[in-house]
Amino acid sequence: MKLVVGLGNPGSKYQGTRHNVGFMVAALLAQQAGGESPRHRFEADTVEISLGGERVLLVCPLTYMNLSGKSVLAARDFYKIPNDSILVVCDDFNLPLGRLRLRPGGSAGGQKGLQNIIQRLGTQQIPRLRLGIGPVPPSWNAADFVLGKFTKQEQPEVELMVAQAADAVRLWCQGGIQAAMNRYNSDPEREPPKKKERPSPPPVEPSSQENPPGETPGQGAAANPPDNSPT
Repeated sequence: MKLVVGLGNPGSKYQGTRHNVGFMVAALLAQQAGGESPRHRFEADTVEISLGGERVLLVCPLTYMNLSGKSVLAARDFYKIPNDSILVVCDDFNLPLGRLRLRPGGSAGGQKGLQNIIQRLGTQQIPRLRLGIGPVPPSWNAADFVLGKFTKQEQPEVELMVAQAADAVRLWCQGGIQAAMNRYNSDPEREPPKKKERPSPPPVEPSSQENPPGETPGQGAAANPPDNSPT
């Protein structure tokens, strides 16, 4: 059996937020596999599915982000799952929106849910799949940013990223971490935008065109989250 952990925060308040992309990937995998309704076990929503003949337990901790390790440790010990058969799916604001990054282990990189999992399991050698949600605008507090919702303009990119992440999980289950890294750690494949045909310009000196100025987002308030906070 393999354990796939989608990180996020429970409740309608956090549905659709950047911090919940792990939940989104787990939900899509369950839907694609025709899994049963979630069961409440290990302080988490769990669904058992089959991916390419591999038995997989999807776990979405309901402890809030900073205590995610409680659910992962309980599920791991109950099923006696090796650490290299666990894949944590989480957000990463250090990666640009749409990018995927798989690693067989390493530090938490500031992701509090992954950090708690590493602490509870006692090792950094936990495979992880990070989904890019960044960058954080300069005037924003990081906690406010990750707990904010994706904009309408970002939704198509988010849906594509979540779909590709689900495919990456499937490949990890079937081919292992190296195969998944080789396939998904590069820029996501995109269909190039169709160029509109334009008439040829007259034979004159080309003129320069300035890039439009970027919009400045609103500034979030600073936050000092408690141990069981959503960030």
